[in-house]
Amino acid sequence: MPVFQLPYEPVFPKPSLAEPGGLLAVGGDLRLERLLAAYRRGIFPWYDERSPILWWSPDPRPILFPGLVHVSKRLARTIRSGRFAVTLDTDFAGVIRGCAGTSRTAGDGTWIVPEMMEAYERLHQAGYAHSVEAWQDGELVGGAYGVAIGKAFFGESMFHRVTDASKVAFVTLCRHLAGQGFHFLDCQQTTGHLCRFGAVEVRRGEFLKRLDLARQDAGEPGPWRLSA
Repeated sequence: MPVFQLPYEPVFPKPSLAEPGGLLAVGGDLRLERLLAAYRRGIFPWYDERSPILWWSPDPRPILFPGLVHVSKRLARTIRSGRFAVTLDTDFAGVIRGCAGTSRTAGDGTWIVPEMMEAYERLHQAGYAHSVEAWQDGELVGGAYGVAIGKAFFGESMFHRVTDASKVAFVTLCRHLAGQGFHFLDCQQTTGHLCRFGAVEVRRGEFLKRLDLARQDAGEPGPWRLSA
């Protein structure tokens, strides 16, 4: 399959034209209109500082149904203990910096390059990108962020500086999504960590059908807050 070079206009080829590994297109930019056009088609950017912008539509696609998130007994005890205070959309910039820093510490570079951070902060300001934060003694110690399109949530990355902080944040996010009627959380890449939370793989065609339904169930973009 060819890899498409994107024009200036925020358009994309059909996801079914992606390479076997999921790579669909190259180039373009990260302006708001293009990112929204991508996510509405189930496409996301993923690249590093050594490559051009790469756009992906994997098959199969791991998703998680928020109301069915698996929580181990140990993690449930940690959540009940109140070790972490959890918030939504309180420090988006801090969360995305934490995610980028975790990737660099792992020694394999980071795909959250500066232009990516700026682009997702614009998405956040427009009400589409959201963060969940875990705090301990007033310090940000874990979190995750992603993009909401209708009632579909695209998880992007998570980090922790204290054991279990990101897990508590992630479970809290899933419970919030379930309470708001979200259809699914897109995990983008299959990992053992996400499978333990209940992620399952679906074929691209099924994923896109679910995304179409979730897009029809749309609310107004804007900041999120946890229910009391």
